[in-house]
Amino acid sequence: MAGSGYLGVDVGSVSTNLVLIDEAGVLLEKIYLRTQGDPIGAVKEGMRQLAAVAGDMKILGVGTSGSGRKLAGVILGADCVKNEITAHAVAANHKVPGAQTVIEIGGQDSKIIILRQGVVIDFAMNTVCAAGTGSFLEQQAARLGIAIDKFGKLALGAVTPVRIAGRCAVFAESDMIHKQQMGHRIEDIISGLCEALVRNYLNNVGKGKAIEPPVVFQGGVAANAGMKAAFEKELVTQVIVPEHYDVMGALGAALVAAEEKSRKDGQSTFRGFKALNRDYATRTFECSGCPNLCEIVNITMDNEVIARWGSRCGRWDSL
Repeated sequence: MAGSGYLGVDVGSVSTNLVLIDEAGVLLEKIYLRTQGDPIGAVKEGMRQLAAVAGDMKILGVGTSGSGRKLAGVILGADCVKNEITAHAVAANHKVPGAQTVIEIGGQDSKIIILRQGVVIDFAMNTVCAAGTGSFLEQQAARLGIAIDKFGKLALGAVTPVRIAGRCAVFAESDMIHKQQMGHRIEDIISGLCEALVRNYLNNVGKGKAIEPPVVFQGGVAANAGMKAAFEKELVTQVIVPEHYDVMGALGAALVAAEEKSRKDGQSTFRGFKALNRDYATRTFECSGCPNLCEIVNITMDNEVIARWGSRCGRWDSL
């Protein structure tokens, strides 16, 4: 792959996503991997796959996001490390200019972002219930013996969606079992579940938020046509699922890296693809310097500490 561009990496609890974009912001390559509890391993594997297609492409900047953004940032030598809200908002506004509401539902969490004139003015994330997330939907699909990629299409085949209790993942599952035992069609049950999960989302994550169109739906769950239809029914407006909806966090991180590079001079701090052959490890220790007893995280490269964080006072922090 010739030319130059930017790299974006989004490390989450369920998936790790990587994208390459060119200088115009066009996505050239994307990779989706399961994190499987090993973010370092997932980042290294994703970079190995990217290296195979990137060839001689010059990386002008690197951005990281997601719950593992600091870890990925240290490993890669990222130029910017941004939270998920910023990354998803930037990507949504890039793909759907003028977007005012972003619904993002991933494997373990969900969030809502309110934008006005391209600026984030409000947001919220789920803090208690996992109902409606990708992991929960996969569990229900497996329990019903249905491939997850067919789950949404079956929901669209409903005639009379049944009412499912969606205020809690446990209640939703038990209510689904009860409806099955009553003899309801599987399509009606799945559609009812999607509607219940949308109500749960809007009553919790979206509570009190000024949801205005254009509404953009992104994250892995956006692939579920049943969830999209349920959101449109409840909000009484079109819900847009953008291209590359599944890697929007990584895309946003790459776009932010490009924006920051345009404001700053100098070379990228990217360690390069070959740096992934180094031995990275994470270790922790408890600081006994005060009653807080902070857990300090050490990141090492070839047994040399390259970063640490975790102290409330900043005593140990270094990046």
